[in-house]
Amino acid sequence: MAGKGSLTKLDAVKLSAEQQEKLRHFKIKTRIDNERYLRSHPEVEEMISHFLRDVLLKRPTDIREFAADHFTSLDPPTGPNNVE
Repeated sequence: MAGKGSLTKLDAVKLSAEQQEKLRHFKIKTRIDNERYLRSHPEVEEMISHFLRDVLLKRPTDIREFAADHFTSLDPPTGPNNVE
């Protein structure tokens, strides 16, 4: 599935101990930053919930096109939290 030059698994062997430690700290900081962002923007969770609901109900054949249409639509989302 992956091309000849692409990485198929983590290649941590080529990183020095210092680089591995920096990478580990970077990953931790990124996860913390992402969590802070999501907690301060609860609308993101609602947007994702609406999208997943629509995907499961409509079962589109082209998920990328469906996602593009879903997130660029001018129609407000409908559902239990959004009454029309």
